[in-house]
Amino acid sequence: MIVSRKDPLRNCKFRVEIDGIVQATPCRISGIGAAIECIEYREGADPLQVRQLGGLPKYGTLILSYGLTNSKELYEWFKSGIDGKVEPKKISIIASDLQGNDMARWNLLNAWPARYQAPDFNGKGNDVALETFEIVYEGLEREI
Repeated sequence: MIVSRKDPLRNCKFRVEIDGIVQATPCRISGIGAAIECIEYREGADPLQVRQLGGLPKYGTLILSYGLTNSKELYEWFKSGIDGKVEPKKISIIASDLQGNDMARWNLLNAWPARYQAPDFNGKGNDVALETFEIVYEGLEREI
């Protein structure tokens, strides 16, 4: 029996899809995750034993850092929230193998930008100027 080996993916081959927004692939992504709140309780019949129940799900804060370009689409999405028109969108993060085949996909549901950070500038440096967006979301699905 021949078993096919499944090597881990590299963290440098990925892309981001945001409903209706076309932007270059970010330099960095973090904050994809979820947790289930743990509720501890004690039953009256067993006062020394603490039980645990699953509570509400909690989701992370997605942090996207993009190289500064003349595109303002993500900033305009953030600005619409400041103007009182929060527009939740679906965000997909897709990991690829070295040949470019999609290998894993995370869908973040009802996502909207909660914070924007303009780039830091340094006259002595030559690093890429990064815009950073913190995006909250209300659901997480893993595909593929």
